[in-house]
Amino acid sequence: MLTFFKKTLFLVPCFLLLLYYESSAQQAVQILDAIPQHIFTFKEIEVLEAPADQFSFEQIKSKAFDHAFKASTSSTPQTKKLHKTYWFRIKIKHNQNAEKPFLLEFFDQTIDHITAYIPQENQTYHIESLGDVNAFNKRLINHKNFEIPLKNNGNEIQTYYFKVKSSQISDIIIVLRTAEWFISYALDEYFYFGIFYGMILVFSFYNLIMFIAIRQKQYLYYVLYNLSVGFFEMSTDGIAYQYLWPNAPGWNQVAYAFALCATSIFALLFTRELLLVKTKAPKINRIIIGVIILRIVFFIYCYFFDQTLFSFKFIEAVPLAVAFFTGIYIYKNGYKPARFFVLGYSFLFTGFMLKFLIMLGISWLNFGVISYYSLSFCFIMEMVFLSFAIGDKVRILKLNKDKAQQKIIRQMAVNAKLKDTVNRELESKVEERTRDVFHKSLIIESKNQALEEANILLQKQAEEISRMNVLLEHDNEELQTNVEKVSRDRVMNTEVDFEEFSKIYPDKESCYTFLAELKWKNGYHCRKCSNDHYFSGHILNSRRCSKCGYEESVTTYTIFHNTRIPINKAFYMIFLIYSSKGKISSHKLSELLSIRQSTCWTFGSRIKKVMEDRKKTLKKSGKNGWSQLVIE
Repeated sequence: MLTFFKKTLFLVPCFLLLLYYESSAQQAVQILDAIPQHIFTFKEIEVLEAPADQFSFEQIKSKAFDHAFKASTSSTPQTKKLHKTYWFRIKIKHNQNAEKPFLLEFFDQTIDHITAYIPQENQTYHIESLGDVNAFNKRLINHKNFEIPLKNNGNEIQTYYFKVKSSQISDIIIVLRTAEWFISYALDEYFYFGIFYGMILVFSFYNLIMFIAIRQKQYLYYVLYNLSVGFFEMSTDGIAYQYLWPNAPGWNQVAYAFALCATSIFALLFTRELLLVKTKAPKINRIIIGVIILRIVFFIYCYFFDQTLFSFKFIEAVPLAVAFFTGIYIYKNGYKPARFFVLGYSFLFTGFMLKFLIMLGISWLNFGVISYYSLSFCFIMEMVFLSFAIGDKVRILKLNKDKAQQKIIRQMAVNAKLKDTVNRELESKVEERTRDVFHKSLIIESKNQALEEANILLQKQAEEISRMNVLLEHDNEELQTNVEKVSRDRVMNTEVDFEEFSKIYPDKESCYTFLAELKWKNGYHCRKCSNDHYFSGHILNSRRCSKCGYEESVTTYTIFHNTRIPINKAFYMIFLIYSSKGKISSHKLSELLSIRQSTCWTFGSRIKKVMEDRKKTLKKSGKNGWSQLVIE
């Protein structure tokens, strides 16, 4: 009895240890025709991080590494360390009675390197290289995802190893599917992709037509935004790699970054244009412009210096949040078209935050295909509501236009009534005025008779005045002689001072006006190209040729060109020298004008030379003869 008790005490720990091993051991997934699809999750996937890529496959599959692999703590494990190596392994229990062919599929199309070690019947492993760094035509199945056909190896449980390395945070979604289910699923998926991208093209084409017809920039920005969204979605779901650039894996690594940057920029530009942010919220408008500039700078830095930063897609939360809260602000301020804008961005913001939280490791949000394609669905809803927002804006503009037209019609009716009233008043006043004119004409007629009598008397007086004029002419000749003598004396004795002369030419503008009239009294004529048409120049009273652009100032080609004497004092100096016939001295001029004697002598000599050259012309000149000295 004691011996049995001892044996029992020994077997109980062994049994508990066996139970623990069975519960903690990796679970194998069995192939069954009745189960067309199975997604590997939690303990069905085991992970080993090897950032330095220091282990060979021989080491990885050895028994020494059995305990190095840990069961996944989330339903969908991720490669959060960029450009680092991860090892994954799964176990599949084959079924020799299964009649349908099966395959393994990696659902995330953005994984760069997948090295698959596929067990064979002879205990060896066949190696397949997958990932989007390879040309598309090297895939085992021409599909946007990565598929590995399986061979049915009896009833054995076989372990499959996968070495994964990626420049982006990737989801390791491994799915076991029958070929029949895969074909059906792939056809449905491509059908829905066709609907999705077809909607983008339809929305884009419609708004492009609207832009061509109306020429409003909001339609153009919306078209570019939609195309950027479509470009981004095609880059991330593998459609673009399959159909647009299958032989350009290098470009495929960064294409999504270009699309994502364009999406943010055109979303902000569309927001700014649709919601009239520039006029309704100037401060927010400056913030939007700043965010656009910073987004472009960040993209340029990432592209040329550190492309790993492209994987931080959460940076798009900044322009998305700016656009979203701009719509809320504008809507709160009473702009009704913003309501559909806010509703559309609410869907997009929700989808983006869902993706962002999944990326942060909140695994319970990652519940399959719906969460994987949630952002695409939100993009569709956003496009629909943004289209409603554009239509709502156009509708409100039309209503405002109709109200304005009705107001104009009512105002025109009021104006017509006022016009009729004014016309009636004018007619009555015209009749009244006509009667007054008739009565006054009778009065004028009687007065005309009196004027005729007065004219006869005036004729007699005119004869007397003519006789008196003869006598006055004789007196005027004597008086004129005396006046000339007095004027000459006044000038020589400086009785006509600068203050009195300045009353005629008080400032620079009046002097320039006189010069312009004197210089171009016979019309303008360009000295460069002989054109007769001109515009006002940049300098006071200057003229610029409308043909060659030559600008001629008012002092050019006059005696005042390049002189430093104030123009009104220069006028007075010419008057004094002309009036004294050049006999006034430079000292006298300096005293009268408060200018240095040397300056007066220099400019005075120039004037006297012109007087000498134009002696004959000056003799024939009358009033303002001194002005004959101005034009060269």
